[in-house]
Amino acid sequence: MTEKTIHEGRNVKRIREILGIKQDALAMELGLSQQAVSALEQKEALDKDMIEKIAKVLKVTPETIKNFAEETVVNVIQNNYEGSTNNSSNYNHQCTFNPFDKVVELYEALLKSEREKIALLEKMIDKK
Repeated sequence: MTEKTIHEGRNVKRIREILGIKQDALAMELGLSQQAVSALEQKEALDKDMIEKIAKVLKVTPETIKNFAEETVVNVIQNNYEGSTNNSSNYNHQCTFNPFDKVVELYEALLKSEREKIALLEKMIDKK
């Protein structure tokens, strides 16, 4: 079994996408152009200082960027049910949370994100 190569740029892209942040918004926060962020996301290895700056903007740890794995995220989601085990053949899972609460939580997070985007755009307009 070969060890997977960590592609830090791709990890930044996936985390950014999961958080619903556009390249240009990340670029503005980093003081870079959108093209520079696009180029960063193509790089396999990123400078330690840049990882720290990106992590701060995305509100994650540098280790999250370095060690991000979609398989892990999928496994966490799949195993986030009561009685779930890796070798379980029982597919009758009971939710350990109220699904409606999760929808409200997601809505509030999206609303917060949109408010932050509006504030960022207003800041951009004020600078002009």
